Amino acid sequence: MQRTWFKLFFIFALISTAFAGAFLDYFHVRSEGDNVVVEWKTSLETNLDKFVVERRSPQGVFIELETVAPKGSNSFYKYTDKGAYKTTDLLFIYRLKIVDSDNSFTYSSEASISLSVSGVKRTWGSIKAMFR
Repeated sequence: MQRTWFKLFFIFALISTAFAGAFLDYFHVRSEGDNVVVEWKTSLETNLDKFVVERRSPQGVFIELETVAPKGSNSFYKYTDKGAYKTTDLLFIYRLKIVDSDNSFTYSSEASISLSVSGVKRTWGSIKAMFR
């Protein structure tokens, strides 16, 4: 009996190590005023180091916006991108870089959103950014 228990524990340890990272229940983006809200929920987090929220325009490359520390399995996450309206782009594509404790990583699926902001707000945001 003890030998069987040890084998099951060993197999579980191997599976946990092999599937390090995070399993996402969902990942989506939505508009909230002039901001973009990125939300996701995990069902399982194993050996996870961090999430990195990334954004790009259709012709651009992904840039890192924020690093988010893991909370543990079955957790809900929310990041508000307050800088999207400061660009001239109208369409944004977001994804998560899921980084394991050994620095290996995977990416979530991509989610896109169209953001409509007034020209006055966009210009004012750009002027403020120049003086920071």
